[in-house]
Amino acid sequence: MADGGFGPASGTGKEYPGNLTLYVTVTCIVAAMGGLIFGYDIGISGGVTSMDSFLEKFFPSVYRKEKADDSTNQYCKFDSQMLTMFTSSLYLAALLSSLVASTVTRKLGRKLSMLFGCVLFFAGALINGFPRHVWMHMVGRIFIGRILLGFGIGFANQSVPIYLSEMAPYKYRGALNIGFQLSITIGILVANVLNYFFKNIHGGWGWRLSLGGAMVPALIITVGYLVLPETPNSMIERGNQKEARDKLIRIRGTVNVDDEFNDLVAASEESRKVEHPWRNLLQRKYRPHLTMAILIPFFQQLTGINVIMFYAPVLFITIGFGSDASLMSAVITGGVNVLATLVSIYGVDKWGRRFLFLEGGVQMLICQIAVAICIAVKFGVDGNPGELPKWYAIVVVLFICVYVAGFAWSWGPLGWLVPSEIFPLEIRSAAQSINVSVNMLFTFVIAQIFMTMLCHFKFGLFLFFGFWVVIMTIFVFFFLPETKNIPIEEIVIVWKQHWFWSRFMTDVNYPNGSVELENDNRAFKKV
Repeated sequence: MADGGFGPASGTGKEYPGNLTLYVTVTCIVAAMGGLIFGYDIGISGGVTSMDSFLEKFFPSVYRKEKADDSTNQYCKFDSQMLTMFTSSLYLAALLSSLVASTVTRKLGRKLSMLFGCVLFFAGALINGFPRHVWMHMVGRIFIGRILLGFGIGFANQSVPIYLSEMAPYKYRGALNIGFQLSITIGILVANVLNYFFKNIHGGWGWRLSLGGAMVPALIITVGYLVLPETPNSMIERGNQKEARDKLIRIRGTVNVDDEFNDLVAASEESRKVEHPWRNLLQRKYRPHLTMAILIPFFQQLTGINVIMFYAPVLFITIGFGSDASLMSAVITGGVNVLATLVSIYGVDKWGRRFLFLEGGVQMLICQIAVAICIAVKFGVDGNPGELPKWYAIVVVLFICVYVAGFAWSWGPLGWLVPSEIFPLEIRSAAQSINVSVNMLFTFVIAQIFMTMLCHFKFGLFLFFGFWVVIMTIFVFFFLPETKNIPIEEIVIVWKQHWFWSRFMTDVNYPNGSVELENDNRAFKKV
């Protein structure tokens, strides 16, 4: 049986003509910039909640605990449900909007869905940056501003990965799709750098610049999206076949696109037979896709990465860094995040998705155990470290950076890439919405309860996330097939050739009427 999770990638062996043209490269770079708004919000939230002027103005009880003497338990200084709601409320809105975005993406196109996301995010940033008093801040920021930001992120996260996977030539799909994750990491880094400089603005209003600064990437991306083309898949799905063929010729750089175009048309015809994509997701033949749409984003959040990305400055303060040092440490981890994502762009179509998943899992696990030991030795269970030696702080930051690198070239980008490329056209928008919704749900949960978990689990929190890294690495080893260098409309075949998932695919036809390949002639290991 082909690629039971233990062998090379299979598929039909079909190769579509086409090149990595300048046109499609620029198009994918502009589209991938949608990740900037998500990354900026991730990075800005943690930095703002570590600023004294922000805490003193809006969360005075947390400010008093944070400024208490060293006898106060360090693990619990930032344990405030209202403070964490400031960060996490956005993700509930993103969850809801991703479900709406599914219909918009399918019926009105990928481009329009991305535009909606940017406009909504811009409106939320505008409200966030200019509240005038506490009432306006709490209502505008949490219940209006954050909701609009969440709506924007839900639309962008639903549509951008699909857009990239459909536009990219299949041999370069991984690298171009990971541009979305690269934009997220750049957004995080920019936010961390701005937080570092805005924190010390005289008058204590730097937090306002940090929050309102989200308008800048949102405006830039909105302008860029206005000139983007629609994907051929979406054009065909909405009945514009001639325009779709002309567009396919341009983005592939060759007139010899008949094979790919015919497969896209065949996939669209199958898609039209599906009246209720959400209901169809429950069919037996979509069991592998639904499983991945749920478990991949679930596992991605349980790596513990958002502990670092959301709350890096707060976390570093908790483990003994000064306020300025904590923000600088967040800048360092943000820089590592960007550089390591470039490794994934280079290697994802060379080494494959599975290799990066597995290597990253092992790397993250080792670092989580090391960080847990470092914190346990110095803080114990009472959370009173006394003076934290500089060398000790450097060791902790080093392990966290190696952990971030492992995530940034594995579960970070692949958590968006793999779901966006494995879904058949007839369920693609609905399944991607499930993927985004699960991601946002557990992002919300982790963001909301992390400070409470840190207060109660103490250094054991890192072991908790390490346990889940073990589970997800085992899952990938046994159940995730390799999808590199396989055309997006032909990935159905890897499920039919998989040692486990093939039992659910008995009623699935191969694309364009092709038959199962000569598996007997392929050196796949049967499990």
